[in-house]
Amino acid sequence: MKEDKSDRDDKKLDFETGLKRLQEVVEKLERQDIPLEEAVNLFEEGMELSRKCARILEVAEERVKVLMRDQETGKVIERDLIDEEEKDFNP
Repeated sequence: MKEDKSDRDDKKLDFETGLKRLQEVVEKLERQDIPLEEAVNLFEEGMELSRKCARILEVAEERVKVLMRDQETGKVIERDLIDEEEKDFNP
C-alpha cells in the first residue's frame, strides 16, 4: 500500500499539538479585527488541522479495536465505553 504525503504529514503531527494549534486558530478567527486574507488563510489551516486530527483519531480507534479482538474468534468486541463507565459508577 502506497503512503501519500498527507499520511506522512499526519504522522509528523501529534494529536495534542494539532488540537492546540486548532484552538489558537479558532481564537484568532473569533476576533473581529483580523484582515480578510488572514482570516481565509487561518480558516484553511483550521480545516486542514481538523482533517488531520480526525484522521489521527480514526487510526487510534482502529488500534483500540485490534487490541479488543476476541482471542478465540478474532472478532472485534465493540462496547460503548461510556455505558461501561456508567455501570461501574454507583454514587
